[in-house]
Amino acid sequence: MSTPIPASVRYYRRGTTRVLWVPTLANKAAPTRAELDAGIALEGETGAMAGWQTTSETVQTPALGSRFTPVVGGAITAADSSLTFWASKTGEDVRAVLTREATGFIVWMDEGDTAEGTMDVYPVTVTSQAKVRELDAAAQIMCQFAITSEPAENVAIPAAAGG
Repeated sequence: MSTPIPASVRYYRRGTTRVLWVPTLANKAAPTRAELDAGIALEGETGAMAGWQTTSETVQTPALGSRFTPVVGGAITAADSSLTFWASKTGEDVRAVLTREATGFIVWMDEGDTAEGTMDVYPVTVTSQAKVRELDAAAQIMCQFAITSEPAENVAIPAAAGG
């Protein structure tokens, strides 16, 4: 009999997921606790997000000796990605943090900032700060990002100091 995959412990993302802007990391595959702690927590002002996933293309590998065309894994790409934040009437909001052409890392801790968890680290450049203008909605700023190299996925989250 086959062994089933482990049963998931399901969770609700709001109030759990952490998202950080970290301007500098020595190694995206192994951020230190000090580097993460120097980042800026974004989740408290994040109203929406899009993208933030990688996909692999496939490449056909036909052979004359068969009518079947097998495929192999090809290029890895990242979706166009954005974070949408609440705008402040005073102008003191994400616009001072995620300036156009700023480079750094967006760090996703989907299950929270726990030493048992993992994180995805996206090297990015901020490409825009679009003002979202809608008649019957609170004002927002949508920051769009270019993902500049392959993200480090499922990276162990380092324990907090003394933890």
